[in-house]
Amino acid sequence: MLSFLLRRLVLSAVVISAISVITFGLSHVAIDPASGIAGDSATPQDIALIRVQYGFDRPLPAQYLSYVGQVLQGDLGRSYLTRQPVADMIASRVGVTATLAGLSILFALALSVPLGVLAALRPGSGVDRLALTIAVTGQAIPNFWAGLLLILLFGVTLGWLPISGSGTWAHFVLPTITLGSFATPALMRLVRAGMIEVLEADYIRTARAMGLSERAILFRFALRPAILPVISLTAVQLGFMLGGSVVVESVFALQGLGYLAWQSMTRADMPVIQAIVLMISLIYVVLMLLADAINAALDPRIRAAA
Repeated sequence: MLSFLLRRLVLSAVVISAISVITFGLSHVAIDPASGIAGDSATPQDIALIRVQYGFDRPLPAQYLSYVGQVLQGDLGRSYLTRQPVADMIASRVGVTATLAGLSILFALALSVPLGVLAALRPGSGVDRLALTIAVTGQAIPNFWAGLLLILLFGVTLGWLPISGSGTWAHFVLPTITLGSFATPALMRLVRAGMIEVLEADYIRTARAMGLSERAILFRFALRPAILPVISLTAVQLGFMLGGSVVVESVFALQGLGYLAWQSMTRADMPVIQAIVLMISLIYVVLMLLADAINAALDPRIRAAA
């Protein structure tokens, strides 16, 4: 188990390093950092002075090493527009995005796992058709369109829920449904397919032949192996939600990382964009590492094959 985790840690470190190189390079290609700091009214002499002052005249590898050293010390730079430390800007927004992502994945699991299991137990039934309909509908409707429909119905027409802001728990209901519906189809299909495959296995037929009840077979023998792939997919979907929150937070005006990323992209505030991309990538890699560790702990075959 220890060697398995060490290999995964090394791979994760390589991935994070590659992401940091790519984001750093793209941020320098997209806009001249000296021009961004100087502003639109700066003269060429001002830009040249800032380039020397901040070390932008040095070779890119040297600048990258300095950037990595600052990041490791918690310094993510300053915003070109507000001159605030980027770390403080992210710290003030990350709670909203984490809350939205956590609630959304819980909503997706609460909907997809029971429906997926029921659909697998009764293939071709009304429950199965309902599950497949939800999966197809969830994939067909874009997040921004689903969010607008929910706003029109529950916010404007019925007036039951607020449509913007993040002041109370009610503000998270519509964004949670919108973002959670993104992950529900994939999770539901995986649960259904996994349960159907497990229920057709030889040991399940042996358990039935021994006279065990369907309830005991389901919870003691079938559910655990069928759920294992869902753990990895849940980590993947949670990572996607952190990235997809840009659209949902913009629609509902939630003051999270996604909304901050959208504002920064419209203003070409590269230090903020770079820090958000790096942070979301780091969270995504950590989630995948945790999913691998949980799967390896539950299934020794994974450790043996790694």
